[in-house]
Amino acid sequence: MVDLSSRNPDWWRQAVIYQVYPRSFADADGDGLGDLRGITERLSHLAALGVDALWLSPFYPSELADGGYDVADYRDVDPRLGTLDDFDAMAAEAHRLGLKLIVDIVPNHTSHLHPWFQEALRAGPGSAARERYVFRPGRGTQGELPPSDWQSVFGGSAWRRVPDGEWYLHLFAPEQPDLNWEHDDVRADFRTTLRFWSDRGVDGFRIDVAHALVKDLAEPLRDVAGLGATGEEALERVGPGTHPYWDRDEVHEIYRDWRKIFDAYSPPRTAVAEAWVPDARRALYARPDELGQAFNFEYLQTSWDAAALREAITRSLATARTAGASATWVLSNHDVVRHASRLMLPAGSDDNAWLLSGGRTPEVDAAQGLRRARAATLLMLALPGSSYLYQGEELGLPEVADLPVQVLQDPVWEQTGHVRKGRDGCRVPLPWTAGGPSYGFGAGGAWLPQPRWFASCAVETQAGREGSTLELYRTALRLRRKLLDGETLTWAEAPEGVLHFARSEGWRCVTNVSHAPVSLPPGEVLLVSVPLPHDGTLPPDTTVWLGA
Repeated sequence: MVDLSSRNPDWWRQAVIYQVYPRSFADADGDGLGDLRGITERLSHLAALGVDALWLSPFYPSELADGGYDVADYRDVDPRLGTLDDFDAMAAEAHRLGLKLIVDIVPNHTSHLHPWFQEALRAGPGSAARERYVFRPGRGTQGELPPSDWQSVFGGSAWRRVPDGEWYLHLFAPEQPDLNWEHDDVRADFRTTLRFWSDRGVDGFRIDVAHALVKDLAEPLRDVAGLGATGEEALERVGPGTHPYWDRDEVHEIYRDWRKIFDAYSPPRTAVAEAWVPDARRALYARPDELGQAFNFEYLQTSWDAAALREAITRSLATARTAGASATWVLSNHDVVRHASRLMLPAGSDDNAWLLSGGRTPEVDAAQGLRRARAATLLMLALPGSSYLYQGEELGLPEVADLPVQVLQDPVWEQTGHVRKGRDGCRVPLPWTAGGPSYGFGAGGAWLPQPRWFASCAVETQAGREGSTLELYRTALRLRRKLLDGETLTWAEAPEGVLHFARSEGWRCVTNVSHAPVSLPPGEVLLVSVPLPHDGTLPPDTTVWLGA
C-alpha cells in the first residue's frame, strides 16, 4: 500500500487530488456564490470519496474578469468568499480529515486592480512603477499600433493602450496585465507569497501558466507572424526555449529559486506546473530541483481509441520518468468540456461548435458518454502517478451546454466576438440535493443557472445507490489505495481495440475501447465500470480491474 501520510515527503507521487472551483462548490451564506465556509462544510464529502488532497482554484480578491485568475491581492481572501480566518479553519478541517491542501498561484499576471498596476497607471511613462509590468510605446507615426503582433489566448491583440498613449501586455484578458519577471520586486513578492501560504499550512501549489512568465523583451520586440503560427501553436516551430513569450529557457531559474523555498519546509511543499508545452519541454518543469511535477494533458486530449491511448500513456510515463517525477493524469478541469460530454461527441467533433449549438448539434448519446467516462476514469485511476479529479465528475456531470448567452461570465465569449462560447458550462454550481432553490448548493440561487436534470445527478440522489457513478468513484478510490505500491506497468497482449496492462503489484486493468465484446481475461474481478454480462465477455466502453 502506498504511504500517503504526512510522514512521506513523496505522498504526491500517486495521490488523487480533487480540484475545487470555490465559487461553484458550496455556498454557506446564501448569496449565490460559493465560499470557503461552504467548502469547509462539505469537506466530509471529499473524505468519504477517498481523495488524498484538495486543490483550491483561486480564492483571492478578484474582479472576476477571468473567474478569479485576475488576482488583486495574493495574500488575502476575496471578501465574497470569506476571510483569512475562514481559510485557516478550512485548512485545519482538511488536515483533520487527512486531506492535503494545494492552492493555485497565478504568477504570470495580476488583476488590473492590483495596487502595483494602479500605481503604474498613475505614475506614467518611464516611471519605476511601470517596470514591474510590460509597458511599451506603440508603433506607427502616432504610436497608434500595438508594439508587436503578440496575441491574447482569449482572442485579439495581447496589447491594450492606456490614455497616456503607452501599451501594456496582457496574454490573457485586458484586466490581466502581465508581470515583468526581470524585475526584482516581482520575484521578491512571490517568494513572500509562497512563504505566506506555506506558513498557513498549505501543502503544495499549482502554478498557473507556468511556461509564460519570462518574455523576450529586447527591443525591437519580435513579431510571431514569421513563426508560421501564433500563440502556443508556434512552440513546435521554433527552437526549444526561444519563443518570444512561451516556454523560454530563463523561466527555469525562477522555479529553481522557488524549490529552495519549498524544501525549507518539513515535509517539503509540493508543486505542479500548468505548462502547455511539448513533451520533452514539460519534463524540465517537473525536475526535482524545480516544481517536481507538471500537468500532462495528453490523456485528456486523446481520442477514444486504444492505439492512441496506449501511445499517449506510454509517452507520458516516459516523459515523467525522464524528469524523475511521477506522471499526472487529467480528464476534466475548469478549462475544458467535461469528459462525460466530450466522450459522447463523435470523433473529430468541434467542442466549441457543439457548445455554440447549445448541445443540439451533433446529436449525441448521453448514456454512451457516461459509460465511456466511467471506463476512462477507471483506466486513469489504474495508471501509475497522480490523478487529478474535477469537482462534479464523481457525479458523472456532463457539460451544461445550453447556457443562455446572456448569463455567460467567461471573458472568452466577448473577447472572441462571440465566436467561442467559453468555459462556463463546466463551472455551473454543484448539485448536492435533489431539490431546493439551488439543489443544495446554497440557501439562495446560484451564480450560473442549474438545469433541472441536476436533481438526478445530485450527491443525495447517488449516495448509497448501487451502480451510481458516485459509488463507483468511492469504491475505486478505496480499492486503489489498497492496491498501489510501485510506479510501473507492463503492457500485455490484447485484441485490437483493447488496452491491457499489469501493475507491478500484480493486479491488472483491461479496457475495451472497441465496438464489440471481447473475451474477459482470467482473474478475480475486483471492480468494473459497468456490470458485466454472464457470458464471460467484456462489453464495449468498459474497464475492469482484475486481481493477480
